[in-house]
Amino acid sequence: MKFTVGYPQSQSSDFIDCIVKNKENIHELYFSWTDAPSGRSVGGVEQSLTAFERQKKQVDDLKRLSAEGIKFNLLYNANCYGKSSQSRSFFNNVGNLTDYVINEFGLASVTTASPLIAKFIKENFSMINVRASVNMEIGTIEGISYLSEYFDSFYVKRELNRNMPKLLRLRKWCDENGKEMYLLANSGCLNYCSAHTFHDNLVAHENEISQMDNGYQFNGVCWDFLSNNEGKKSWLKRTNFIRPDDVALYEKITPAMKLATRVNSSPCRILQAYVNGKYRGSVMELLEPNHSGAFYPSYIENSNFATDFAKTVLYCDKKCEKCSYCEKIMNDATIKLSDDPSVKV
Repeated sequence: MKFTVGYPQSQSSDFIDCIVKNKENIHELYFSWTDAPSGRSVGGVEQSLTAFERQKKQVDDLKRLSAEGIKFNLLYNANCYGKSSQSRSFFNNVGNLTDYVINEFGLASVTTASPLIAKFIKENFSMINVRASVNMEIGTIEGISYLSEYFDSFYVKRELNRNMPKLLRLRKWCDENGKEMYLLANSGCLNYCSAHTFHDNLVAHENEISQMDNGYQFNGVCWDFLSNNEGKKSWLKRTNFIRPDDVALYEKITPAMKLATRVNSSPCRILQAYVNGKYRGSVMELLEPNHSGAFYPSYIENSNFATDFAKTVLYCDKKCEKCSYCEKIMNDATIKLSDDPSVKV
């Protein structure tokens, strides 16, 4: 399996080194352009760098990776571009940036949540693979077919990661219609989150929002949900991540898995775990968002999962309200720090 990894705007070059070290396992590097709105908050951006320094570092890093043969995926995946969403000036900027990236670094694909941007790229850069963002939550043949004229590939909605029959049905349709499908492996989001679209819209406008006298902060409903014991007990069955240990089960489904690495505190750990196909440590540390803080001083040890976990949940009947399998798996995998002899408290 190969992996598509996200570019973190950090002062350190450790992750760039890690990508180069594992370049045979890298399908693409995805990135947004410096401070442009995208599907991920810039809250994790290295604050010790000025905007000019961040842009210069990004250019230097992309040039280095291009020289190493890494392919690139440019993100236009913000959920909203406000009043500019349909303007001529907006598409002129999209065209100029796309052309710049092609000429300076090379560009294999574009990921977007906007059907209009997809149409624009397809009409003006026919050599570029246009990919539907995971934030579009495409999970049916109907959902793909409505926009198949402008998208060459798509990310499957997160909730299907543990549903092999539906994944195989989508795979069959893609094979018959010349489309590619990809999976996001390490999302920490809760399934069917009612506030997901709202949160993505806030992220798209966070620069404007940060300048306001705000009466409320919104960090997602997941933290509130996981603040009580009932929420914690149901965490595993309400998530959709694919463990590094289970990647091989998806070889027939996708040519590459996307890893969320743009804001994680240790993107090298994530990449290395998935390349190695195994990981010892808190499984939440590999996810974005990382909800470890809600479970402290306990953590869920990835290596303690039952070996048949993935095969079981990939083919189960999804009647979670009548089943306690995931709760048992999670309970057996949970370690209290004071019970772990390798951790000094």
